[in-house]
Formats: sequence, C-alpha cells, structure tokens
Amino acid sequence: MGGVLKSWAVPKGVSMNPADKRLAVAVPDHALSYIDFEGTISEGQYGAGEVRVWDSGEYETDSDPEKQLKNGKLVFTFFGKKLRGEFALVKMRSQKKNWLIIKADDQFADPKWKLKTVLEPKKHK
Repeated sequence: MGGVLKSWAVPKGVSMNPADKRLAVAVPDHALSYIDFEGTISEGQYGAGEVRVWDSGEYETDSDPEKQLKNGKLVFTFFGKKLRGEFALVKMRSQKKNWLIIKADDQFADPKWKLKTVLEPKKHK
C-alpha cells in the first residue's frame, strides 16, 4: 500500500472466528524489498525487531485502502496461503497504534465458532 509493506503485530495470532476481536499493533512500514525477509533488524535501525513472513498472497478492497486506513477502518479480502476471506482492521480510538483485526462471517470463517445447539432455559416449578 502506498509503495510500502504495511504491518501489524498480532500477539495472539489472527483468528478465523468472527466472534473474536484480536489486538493488532501497527508496526513501522517496511520497504517492498523486505517482502521475503526473515530475521532480526538491529535495534536503532528502521523497523527494528524480529521479522517473520507468516503468510503471503494478495489482498483487495472495495475502496481506496489509504483512505480507509486514514479513517480508521480498513476492510479487505485476503487471498493468502494461510488466510483467506474478508477481514477488517479497526483502529481503537484511545490508542495511537492499537487496532483490532476481525474476521468476517464468510465461507472461510472457522465453522467451530458457530453455535451447534440452542439451549432452552429450565423452567422452575
């Protein structure tokens, strides 16, 4: 996006359950030349820290992703090796770098999250 790799650290990992809202912390952008880089960027260097390519693929949005990002809600569809389907990144108002990543309820959502049985409340005599 905008000639750079936009990145978020997701400490608990991305969930395929639409009921989960996972913390996604914005980290520094990286140059496109880093697309396949894995390793450690030295402290004091741009983008310092551990870098791991967790997934690769493409994404698409229905509208300008830079405008969505600026407005604090980016809705996109992943076509990755691990992640597929629609997601949203939603900026938390009280935090500068903190976002939530949320999976849409689509055909790629984890079916385990769906309620299998409806429990009826017990009637008291």
